Amino acid sequence: MNIIEELDKRGYIEQLTHEDELKKELDKGSVSFYIGIDPTANSMHIGHFVALMVASRLQKAGHRPIILMGGGTAEIGDPSGRTDMRQMLTREQLDSNVEAIKKQAERFVSFEGENAAIIVNNKDWLSDLNYIKFMKNIGSKFTVAKMISQECYKNRLETGLTFFEMGYLLLQSYDFLYLHDNYNCKLQIGGNDQWSNIIGGVELIRKVGSDDSFGLTFKLLTTADGKKMGKTAKGALWLNPEKTSPYEFYQYWRNIGDTEVRKVLSLLTFLPDDKVDELSSLKDEKINDAKKIAAFEITKLIHGEEEAIKARDAAEALFGNGGNTENMPSTKLENMEISILDAIVISGIAPSKGQAKQLIAQGGISLNDDKIEDIQYVLSEKDFKDGYAILKKGKKVFHKLEI
Repeated sequence: MNIIEELDKRGYIEQLTHEDELKKELDKGSVSFYIGIDPTANSMHIGHFVALMVASRLQKAGHRPIILMGGGTAEIGDPSGRTDMRQMLTREQLDSNVEAIKKQAERFVSFEGENAAIIVNNKDWLSDLNYIKFMKNIGSKFTVAKMISQECYKNRLETGLTFFEMGYLLLQSYDFLYLHDNYNCKLQIGGNDQWSNIIGGVELIRKVGSDDSFGLTFKLLTTADGKKMGKTAKGALWLNPEKTSPYEFYQYWRNIGDTEVRKVLSLLTFLPDDKVDELSSLKDEKINDAKKIAAFEITKLIHGEEEAIKARDAAEALFGNGGNTENMPSTKLENMEISILDAIVISGIAPSKGQAKQLIAQGGISLNDDKIEDIQYVLSEKDFKDGYAILKKGKKVFHKLEI
């Protein structure tokens, strides 16, 4: 089976260009492809996960990954899907973020062997561009009417798209051309929200005289109601254990909806198709077994088997009434006399006091297994047995408050 057909069967592919040509190109031999990551934080988050899985599968099929760190484009920020302008980062911040992300990418692609992955940084060729020359050679290939019709600019047009941000599409398109000419890169992959940017690069290469540029986008990781997965009360689900602990990470996947099991197993694990089919077909209470396997496999990919085992064992001990709190997410308090509303917000169980009040009103909050009914409740010394208290939302979300 062609790797494109494999990716499609697994549920990754959303859109691609020149499908028949691309399949033939990939069948000929090793093809260099790239994925771009803007280092706007010191960690990738779950939104990058599918991209890394696709890169890994393409490499296993014999193709060469190029991980492009957007040290240059991150100084502008991709306007796709945004209603505001991205925060400007210093050069020092961007360089530090690049180094952190490199280490995470190594869990998915190999930097050894015949088709060893390489990492490049577009800062190296974008920082010293000659503006007049760039606009003459590259900018002349794009029409304003077509650019502003692209989905990536839609939200920003309503709130004030700057010319600075409009340049992002030109620069990303130029990245593809640069990699094509200097690294024989023929394929760009990315999430479906990057379709406009990817098409820009594919068309630019073809306009300047080559016919071997291709683009592929994959499905964004969403819940059954269309919302992006990976959002928690604390914000994004990060791949860095210091930003999202392995236990929290494991618990997120353990608590996915029943309808999301197949998608998660297909896109975020290397389990074979028949195993995915078997686990996805489980019903009622047995579907929880599939969620446990998904949580373990995904946590193992990101944090390693040892941390995955710790997270799984801690969850099993806790939910099995063993009371093991060793690997539970925790918050240290300076003062034990804190309101229950503040405790809920500080722990990340709810993002605001308003939502904390709703959880209490719905009977969803317990402290040390005692249901909290009073929104004015203030924790005190009696709540901190052995120096900590356990805050719980529903049956599956736990947080340790330490003094």
